[in-house]
Amino acid sequence: MKKKLLLLEDDIALNETVVDYFENLDYEIVSVFSGNDALDAIYENNFDLLLLDVNVPDINGFEILKTIRKQDNTTPAIFITSLNSMADLESGYESGCDDYIRKPFALKELKLRVESILKREFFHISDTKVEVDSNIYYDTSNDILNIDGKEIQLNNKDAKLLKLFLQNKEKTLTHETIYDTLWDYDEEVSESALRTYIKNLRKLLGKEKIVSIKKLGYRFTSK
Repeated sequence: MKKKLLLLEDDIALNETVVDYFENLDYEIVSVFSGNDALDAIYENNFDLLLLDVNVPDINGFEILKTIRKQDNTTPAIFITSLNSMADLESGYESGCDDYIRKPFALKELKLRVESILKREFFHISDTKVEVDSNIYYDTSNDILNIDGKEIQLNNKDAKLLKLFLQNKEKTLTHETIYDTLWDYDEEVSESALRTYIKNLRKLLGKEKIVSIKKLGYRFTSK
C-alpha cells in the first residue's frame, strides 16, 4: 500500500524535483504551491505525512500546522525551509512538527527523515490507552492489552503488529508493509513467524478482527 504525502512548496523547480523523486520511490504525492491549497488538500485527503515549506503564499507552514493540530489532526509533519535561527526552529516544533530540514538539502536525507517518521507507531496522542473494542484497551506505553479488566503483556513483535493494525484500521496491509514494520533491516524476515503473530492476536482479539486477504496481506477491522 503506497504511503501518501502532501508537499507544500512554492518553488516550482524544487516542487517538481521532490515529487519526481518520491514518485520513483513508489509514494503517492500530492503537491500544492500555497497555504490555502494545502489546507484544502488536507481536508480532502488522508495523508500519511505532510512536507510543509514555511514561507509560502496565503498562510505560512507554521500557521497551517497550528490550525490542523487544533482540529485534532495528528498527521506527522516535516518543515522544509531556508529559515535557520533558533527562534524559527522553536516556532516549528511549537506548532507541532515532527522534524525540520533546512534548504538546501539532499533528497536522500529527506527520504531518510520521511522513512524514520513513518516507522513510528503513534503520533501526537496524549492518551496512551487506545480502544480496540468495547471491552479491549491497549496501553501503548507499556504494550499491555486489557481485556475485560485482565491485563496481558504483549511480546515485541505482537505489539508492533497490533500498533500497525490500529494505525491502519480497515486498510489492507500487504505482507511487505508488515515485514518492513516488524523486522529491522538486519533481521531475517519470517513468513511462518508472521502467521504465528497473527494467530496470537486473533486468539486475544477474536478471529474476525484480522481478515486474511488472499495472496496480498491482512486487514484489521473494528466491525
